[in-house]
Amino acid sequence: MIRIFFLCLYYGLFRFFPNSNFPLLGKFSKEFRYICAKNIFEYCGKNVNVERGAWFGHGRSIHIGDNSGIGINAIVPNNIHIGSNVMMGPDVHILIRDHLFTRTDIPMIAQGFTENKLCIIGDDVWIGMNVIMLPGRTIKRGTIIAAGAVLTKDFPEYSVVGGNPGKLIKTR
Repeated sequence: MIRIFFLCLYYGLFRFFPNSNFPLLGKFSKEFRYICAKNIFEYCGKNVNVERGAWFGHGRSIHIGDNSGIGINAIVPNNIHIGSNVMMGPDVHILIRDHLFTRTDIPMIAQGFTENKLCIIGDDVWIGMNVIMLPGRTIKRGTIIAAGAVLTKDFPEYSVVGGNPGKLIKTR
């Protein structure tokens, strides 16, 4: 019941409060959203920043580590594991399922969806603005994802990834 209360509070009010870096009110906005996250997510570490406009569904299966954030207007799935010290830019979209399209005798809209796939973001990751992460992807420790990248596959730890589709630019 408490989870539902904080979920309503977040989506009805605190989701629209100013960004965390907004003068004066930002600090309070960040704190209010953090209190909501602590009561909504399955696990919420210390100093977590859920930014203005972030969408995470019912949030029941979200794990987020210490000093991590969900970016402004980001859309993250209910079943995601976000490590510690993760920076997420604005407008990041993380997907957990796709449309089925294998049959040609039935319109794609009537074929339904694939099963939900778990997305994992490791520790010490930086995800740039407007990144799209396709279902089932894992971003490993120390990785940087450049702004606008589309992740269609996984990369080794300490990678710098960019482009559409995402390609290894270099290692750190």
